[in-house]
Formats: sequence, C-alpha cells, structure tokens
Amino acid sequence: MRPHYTCAAEKPGVQGFHPSPRPAQLGRGAVVQYPVMIDMSRTATLLLVLLAPLSARTVAAEARAAAVPVPPNVVLILADDLGYGELSIQGCADVPTPNIDSIATSGVRFASGYVTCPVCAPTRAGLLTGRYPQRFGFETNPGPESSAGDAFGLPRSEPTLAERLRDAGYATGMVGKWHIGYREGLTPPARGFDEFFGFLSGASSYVPRERRPQRILRDADPVEVSGYLTHAFGREAAAFIDRHAGEPFFLYLAFNAVHSPLQAAAEDEARFPRIEDSKRRTFAGMTAALDGAVGAVLERLRAHGLEERTLIFFLSDNGGPTRQTTSSNRPLSGFKGQLLEGGIRVPFLAQWKGTLPAGRVLDEPVSALDVVPTALAAAGRAALPEDRLDGVDLLPWLLGQDPCPPHDTLFWRYRDRFAIRSGDLKLVRTNKGAAPRLFDLAADPGETTDLAAERPEDARALLAAWEAWNGELMDPLWQRGSGRGGKSAKDGGAPTLQRFTALDKNDDGAVDRIEFLSSHFGAKRASLFDALDQDGDGRVTWDEVEEWSDEEDDLSEPPE
Repeated sequence: MRPHYTCAAEKPGVQGFHPSPRPAQLGRGAVVQYPVMIDMSRTATLLLVLLAPLSARTVAAEARAAAVPVPPNVVLILADDLGYGELSIQGCADVPTPNIDSIATSGVRFASGYVTCPVCAPTRAGLLTGRYPQRFGFETNPGPESSAGDAFGLPRSEPTLAERLRDAGYATGMVGKWHIGYREGLTPPARGFDEFFGFLSGASSYVPRERRPQRILRDADPVEVSGYLTHAFGREAAAFIDRHAGEPFFLYLAFNAVHSPLQAAAEDEARFPRIEDSKRRTFAGMTAALDGAVGAVLERLRAHGLEERTLIFFLSDNGGPTRQTTSSNRPLSGFKGQLLEGGIRVPFLAQWKGTLPAGRVLDEPVSALDVVPTALAAAGRAALPEDRLDGVDLLPWLLGQDPCPPHDTLFWRYRDRFAIRSGDLKLVRTNKGAAPRLFDLAADPGETTDLAAERPEDARALLAAWEAWNGELMDPLWQRGSGRGGKSAKDGGAPTLQRFTALDKNDDGAVDRIEFLSSHFGAKRASLFDALDQDGDGRVTWDEVEEWSDEEDDLSEPPE
C-alpha cells in the first residue's frame, strides 16, 4: 500500500507516513452529480402531445423541473515537449499563447502538475489509464518503430479512458500522436476510439519531405496531409466537435508540437521577426501554431454552446528538451529525460465553465493520473476499487467539498533513476550510482540545495516509502530498441552502449569532445556531439545518448 499522511493540507513531515489506506474523502469513490443541465424542449413537446388537457405553460414548467444531468464532453489536449516556462501565463515573454492561457483564466492552473515519466510514451500510457505505467511494465520509450520490441504497447489488460467512456455512451475520437502501440490490436481504433486521425510513432515531420515521410492515418488507412501538420490536427479536432456536438463526446487531441524536428509554417514564424536566434524563432512559430489550433477547438465549443458542458484538460507529456529545441522549463532545473522538476513538472490546466472556479492557481501537487478518475466522475461513472487507479477524482477538492489536496505522495521510476515527492519534500536519484538528493520544493523549486545530510531521517523515510512502492511494480516489458532494425552509429545514429564504453577512455562515465571526435565519427560528427551534450557541459553521458535517441527515434534521418 502506498504510504501517506492523513491530510496534505496539514503539511506534516514524512514522519506522518503510515501503511494504511487513505481514509475515504467526500466524493471519492462515489458517483457525484455535477451541475450540467440539458434543454428539455424535446421532452416538453412529447408531453404536450400526450397530455393535451394540461396548459402549455404547465407542461413546460414540469419539463424544466424534470431536467436531468447530462454528462459533460471531455476534451484532453496534450502538447509534446512543451516546457514548464513556455506559456505566457507561466512567464514566457517572447511567445504569446492567448488561447491556451484562456483555459487557465477561465478555469484552474495547477502550478505543481506532474506527469509519470520524463519521456513521451510512458506518460501517455499513464495518462490514458490512470495508473502508474511502471505497474504494467511500460517504463521506457520503444525506440524507432522499426526496432521496437514485440512486447511494446499498452497491454490489453489496461483499459483506456476512451474504452471506459465509450462504454458509458460517449462518441470517442483521437487526433494526433499515439506512441503507445504499433501492432494490430494496440492502435487507437482497437483501444476505444471510434475515429482516429494521426500517426502511431514517436515523432513526425510537420511538412511532407522526401526523407521524412509523414505516415498519417485516418483510422487504419494512409492519407496525405495538406499543409502544416499542427494546423491539420486543429482542423480535424474542430471537425470532430462539429460532427458530435449533439451527443456526449471524448476528444483526445495529442499534438506532436512542439517536439522536434524544428519546422514552422512560414506564416507562423514570420510573426516573430524580433527573435534573433533562428532556432528560437522557429520554435516560436511552432508554439504559435499549437496555440492557434487550440484556439480553433475552443472556438468550435463556443460556436456550439458547449463551453459549460465540456471539461477540458491541457498539459504537456514531459518537460522541454531545452538544448535541442529551446523549450524552456524555467524556473525549474533539469529537462526532458530527467526526474528533476524540469523533466516531470509541466504546464497543466483545466476548465469547465460554470462548474470549476475561474482564474484559480493551485500549488498542491496533482498528476496526469488524475485525468481518468476526474473525467469518469464527471461522466457519472466514478472509479471503482476494481479499477485499481492511482489517480484520484479532483472535482471534490476543486469544488470545495474536500479540504484535503488530492495527493500525499507521488512516485517515479525511470530506468535507473527514481524520485518521490511528499508534501514539499522530494528525494531524487538522477542516475545509477548517484546518492539520492533531498530538496524542499517550497523553498527551493530549482533544486539547488541538497538537504540529505542535514535531514537524514527525512531522506531515509522517503527512500523507504519509495522502496515499498517500487516493490509493487513489475520489471519493464521491453527496453528501448529491443527489437531488430534501427539506425546504427555509422548511419548517423547515436553510438551503441558498447561503442560508447570504448570511447570513454578514462572510464569516468562520460565522453568529452576530444574523445568523441577522435573516434571513427571524425570532425564531421561535431554537430552530433553538440546535439548529444544536452546540458552543454562539454561531456556526453550515456543517459544523454539515450535521451537524444528517444528524441530522434522516429525521424528516419540523421541530424542536420
């Protein structure tokens, strides 16, 4: 059982851990009727026919009194590699994001919103199931589709939110990047989505290019895309809303923006002539396209009068890979692929006009795991014990029905790294062999001051709690690139572990520029070294090689 303390609002230290389940809170685990009403005009008309002796005014009044709750639509918008500091509402000064910001100003912004993994695929598996992906062996990215292991994919034993909501009578659609299953039976049409427009792999070109085919599908059939891909995803999502405005629907809009490759539509990039750095200017254009596509979705909801009948979530799948794309995680430390805050703490917003309070900023930790139970509760199908969800329904807390914030403790395991957050304390090990470090995130969100030596009891308690949770997990079902195929180093890919070890002449766990360029790569591979050196310290670690490989895994082209 997961350790916890009685109520996070009391802010006790880790000494509050105890191995019993959290006491049930108001609204958790029970069906809660949230105040969404429908127009009963059709019912009133029928009553007029059947009950002719009654006056029209009486019938209409009775019809209004008989109005019943209708489940809200659910729109889940996922950005890709969007850093914590890349929304204007979160401090970005050079790239305005008015449409995405409006979700926060009309709803709630979670200042401590987390995902379950610092890379794409496992986060998506946790997001759509409401369960830590490490529980069912989904711990790493698969590598290129051509070299993914046979075991890769979201197990059929783990229902998706789409499957659960479709069973509840929802129309379900997905637009965008999938990345949690390639084989038959594991693609969106087989995992609960009535309609699918997007791609299965981990990355895609935004414009058709000879060496980077887009491989876009409509359901199971390849299609050609006209124009810039982010614009196309916005159009497809808006069209889905148009088709299903008269019934409850679930739309999962999973952009590949702002993931590499750095490609912007000319008209979007042209909006930022004052940004001198060309890489940043392209990234700004990509972000503008993302914001515009989100705006198209919000506009269609307004046009159909659905804003008060739609629960919207917006978040990113992990932190930004700053060195590769300029995606910033300020003021946090770290980046994509790391369990420092910059890798796992992301922009996280929610809106349900007329139900959720508007303009609130909440500092208490929430998780992407909470999307599934919150959406299910809003739909009138609260999570059951047999669902074994790790997330919780956020609505009782957001509506003031439960004074306790939703999570006592959050956990992470990624390869040889781990982290645990309880209250304001976080214990993190950033790589194999490193001593775990302890941070007080309230006082030190940038994780600059290690308190492990000063507070050894807290460090030991957090480690014990993490080890207890880790004991509940299964081993990964695959490792990245565990199948056949994929790019070799000589074809422009990163070095293999065997080659990396050979390059590391002094056996210090890193390869410096001289060691790297003295290899068979030669001086022409200087650009690859710069790409691999994610933190810019002049040394490349194996972790950085793996993270870069995850970043580039499906682009089918050497770095330019």
